Amino acid sequence: MPININDPEYAKAEKEYYDSDSLEEKINSLKKMISLMPGHKGAENLRAQLRTRLKKFQEQLTKNKKSGKSSKAGIKKEDMQIVLVGKTNSGKSSLINILTNANPQISEIKFTTKEPIIGMINLEGINMQLIENPSIDSNYYDKGLSNSADAILIVVDKLEEITEIKNKLSNNKQIIVLNKIDKLIDNEKRKLGATLKSKKYNFVLISTKTKEGIPELKNKIFESFDKIRIYTKEPGKNKSQKPIIMKPNSTVYDVAEKILKGFSKTVSETRIWGPSSKFSGQKIGLKHKLKDLDVVEFKTR
Repeated sequence: MPININDPEYAKAEKEYYDSDSLEEKINSLKKMISLMPGHKGAENLRAQLRTRLKKFQEQLTKNKKSGKSSKAGIKKEDMQIVLVGKTNSGKSSLINILTNANPQISEIKFTTKEPIIGMINLEGINMQLIENPSIDSNYYDKGLSNSADAILIVVDKLEEITEIKNKLSNNKQIIVLNKIDKLIDNEKRKLGATLKSKKYNFVLISTKTKEGIPELKNKIFESFDKIRIYTKEPGKNKSQKPIIMKPNSTVYDVAEKILKGFSKTVSETRIWGPSSKFSGQKIGLKHKLKDLDVVEFKTR
């Protein structure tokens, strides 16, 4: 059971932990939280959890430094990280402005972006961190950030740029985003799409000026993550607004344990609505495999 720590300094350190963007910041915040925890027995479990998390982050930081990866910690546990990569003036800043709450400087001047720009995008109930990496052909480009991302959006406005950029990336989960199609006629767009398809690229044609192709891009981004969304509900209440993000073929047991370790032992009855159910409100067991957008109702003893 979680404990209530009525210490404003602890609450401040905890907020810093969840707001931090790098491993170093998270490690420092966790150290503060551990030092500020009460010494009574009721806090032992939480203290152990924080120490385990601290050790994990410290090991990851050491590993990143040895491999040359960025120390960006990314986002909260449910979220995922996507990095925009491309040459200068390809439209990365305009795209992150359209997709997220970020407000980057947009200019025709080359190499305007000199440090990563971070924004949040909500797709199908999933919060994702979208980061614009400075131009890949500049001294400001962060190679480690691209290597550690969950997925890469390669933003280009010329076909010949694709191979050049892909050769500089080690991340294999990529979506080609060909921008500025507002300058093309329909026949040119069809030929461009056919060429990209023949090369077996995962791609989408867009225009940050007219916003053509943006809905399709959002779908591509969501589909690039091998995840399913599971909603939960209590008997007699509506489903949760925010889904729990799980791997495909996860079971009801897996969801229960993600909610709280040991929670599955307290479950007396489970009902389900959605794609994996035979009918609404079907009674199921903990071994039942779930599908995207299922709603699971837990009744406890």
